[in-house]
Amino acid sequence: MRNTNDLNLKSWVEVPKNSDFPIQNLPFGIFSTEYLSPVAGVAIGNHVVDLVYLQEHGYLDGLGLSAGIFNQKYLNDFFGLGREKIREVRNRVSELLQKDNEELRLSPAREIALLPMGDVQMQMPVHIHNYTDFYSSEEHATNVGSMFRDPKNALLPNWKHMPVGYHGRASSIVVSGTSIHRPKGQIKLSDSDIPTFCPTRKLDFELEVAFITCGETKLGRHITTRDAENYIAGFVLFNDWSARDIQNWEYVPLGPFLGKNFGSTISPWVVTLDALEPFRAQGPEQVPHVLPYLAVEGAKNFDVTLEVLLQPERSTEITLCRSNFKYMYWNVNQQLAHHTINGCNIQVGDLYASGTISGPSPGSYGSLLELTWNGQKSLIMPDGSERKFIEDGDSIIIRGHAEKDGVRIGFGDCTGKILPAF
Repeated sequence: MRNTNDLNLKSWVEVPKNSDFPIQNLPFGIFSTEYLSPVAGVAIGNHVVDLVYLQEHGYLDGLGLSAGIFNQKYLNDFFGLGREKIREVRNRVSELLQKDNEELRLSPAREIALLPMGDVQMQMPVHIHNYTDFYSSEEHATNVGSMFRDPKNALLPNWKHMPVGYHGRASSIVVSGTSIHRPKGQIKLSDSDIPTFCPTRKLDFELEVAFITCGETKLGRHITTRDAENYIAGFVLFNDWSARDIQNWEYVPLGPFLGKNFGSTISPWVVTLDALEPFRAQGPEQVPHVLPYLAVEGAKNFDVTLEVLLQPERSTEITLCRSNFKYMYWNVNQQLAHHTINGCNIQVGDLYASGTISGPSPGSYGSLLELTWNGQKSLIMPDGSERKFIEDGDSIIIRGHAEKDGVRIGFGDCTGKILPAF
């Protein structure tokens, strides 16, 4: 078995230049077609491999998989087999797709097992039981703290001692391509003593990356930073839509509620942690030293270039920002360890988002709140119009990829369009 991350691997499936899905990636997702109900698949180039067909025709024999494990509308049962089993399946699919392997390439099954991406509709990859959103970018937290508190004391005293997070709403997380209606709520205008009820005037995106769990723990137990990666199936791109004016009025004294829970968008392909292994990076130096249960060894961040684009209706898209997942102050190992240190149990399919990922320069800020500094300055669109926040008809597109020596591991698009409020 050759290393599935080998930069020299080639597939007999044509993979266009700059594709997000070379043979070194092979992310998992759920797709449907005009004739197929939702089932599990793997992305390769501009095609999707039907895992149900592979299993039913013996190509996955010997892996100890239960019948029908892929013939389901979510990946939860498969992911629940654990990271090692996910790795075995990915390894076997890689083997079947390698250029010098004739098992599938010369079989009549090839035409049935391999579907053009243009013929499939991507679905939610997992049933999300629980959703946690962290606040783990130092640059983002500093910008927000400077904006709304004291620039000299932008970070709250606890911020550098633990990964701050909150529990969000799982039911309103939708797959890429799903439109979101502008939310309504209470906002407090500066010239009024009482709140106003209306559609949000400050609709925003948040550039995030989220991981999905592939294991469970019992109530009262915790996960160490050393063991955390055994519970992570992989990553998706994540847009945590935010209504800033609703959020600003409601957040004292608790936290995000109606300003956040109306919708979040994820990309449909789960890029495995194994696929990102060659792109590990050192995170920022953590000062002061963290408590022992948060200590990590080695590179736990990932060098993933991120980009956000805005496309107005009937106009061309414009890049709003470029950032990188490696900027995260708190890494995923620390996030999961802290999340469970009090005995909180986790479930397969839980989603844990990074929080807004902002870099050190204005062009790398991961939200319009920062890019326009809460509406104090405008962004100019290709058609000459201005944006301070998202308008009806606008689409937000998030893209991300890691690249080294000509191999590009991407996530596919995370896209959502804003419709008027009901």
